[in-house]
Amino acid sequence: MLNRLAAILALPLILASALPAPAAVKASDVIQRAIDGFVRPAYASLDDHAAGLTKAMHMLCGAPSPQNLEAARADFSATVEAWSVAEIIGFGPIKENNRLERMLYWPDRKSIGLRQVQGTLASKDPAAADPAQLAGKSVAMQGLGALEFVLFGDGAESLAGKDDPYRCAYGTAVAGNIEAFAGEVRDAWNKPDGFASLWANPGPNNPLYRDGTEAVTELVGVFINELEMVRDVRLKGFLGSKPDADKPKQAIYWRSQNTTNSLAGNLQGIDTLFQASKLGDALPAEARWMAESIHIQLTNGIVTAKSVTGPVDKALTDQALRDKLEHFALITSSLSTLIGTRMTAEFGLTAGFSSLDGD
Repeated sequence: MLNRLAAILALPLILASALPAPAAVKASDVIQRAIDGFVRPAYASLDDHAAGLTKAMHMLCGAPSPQNLEAARADFSATVEAWSVAEIIGFGPIKENNRLERMLYWPDRKSIGLRQVQGTLASKDPAAADPAQLAGKSVAMQGLGALEFVLFGDGAESLAGKDDPYRCAYGTAVAGNIEAFAGEVRDAWNKPDGFASLWANPGPNNPLYRDGTEAVTELVGVFINELEMVRDVRLKGFLGSKPDADKPKQAIYWRSQNTTNSLAGNLQGIDTLFQASKLGDALPAEARWMAESIHIQLTNGIVTAKSVTGPVDKALTDQALRDKLEHFALITSSLSTLIGTRMTAEFGLTAGFSSLDGD
């Protein structure tokens, strides 16, 4: 898809005369709307939820009980949902200092991270229960995957009592790290002279984005890449072509039953970003229907994903729920064609975002 996008954007300018150009839309305006309307609010929300999760873990450790365990689990699920929305922006500050891998080490196909977390719980390594020291350990031990095992994995019920204070202390350290990552990325996106300024102000002296085409291609790449990730990596990683090819324990967040909530969050992020950026306004008038169609299909995908509830392994054996997962795959495939082929072709035939290359 990315190769096709690059080829489309490189089409000769002479083709521009074949279609009427849309109303003037500046690349910097599109990107600034994406930042202000989606990126900054998404990371602010993630930071708020992560702070609540850290408080819930402290409360659980201070007063272990079934009720406080359920409260911590609920805050974990809310944080996963907030991250699933924000994580579609996989470039910029989240890529610095291995924050992306530290926030979510996945997929863990060889169970390297799982073994590290289990080993830490077994050995009760005091350094891992100290947020400052934990930050220097393996990335697999620091983020949402590690905390999911603490709260939902084998032995998690001990958190409701006082028999395993180390497990709770380690989980609290992990939650603190997640909160720290979220806060760092939120602050980085808010810096007046930071990455946001570079993305929103392309130009010949900009070290990252030399013109509007490069800046908007980064944005369009989010939609293309994330749809492929959701379908081909997240969904088809556990949904086989036939039931005997299913791999339910390869599903992200399967222990906490947040798999489909995460998929819905990813599409929610894509939809909110698309709407906030108003990228559809740059389409020629006769192609504006694409923007509404993209929104409708994303909404349908979100509803479909959220309708698949309960453990993943049971959903895969329920034909009605399995049909919904397959329908979700079809929706994302349709969106990939609509965005990655048809919409980008419209922009490519208008001189490679020529109406978006101002400041």
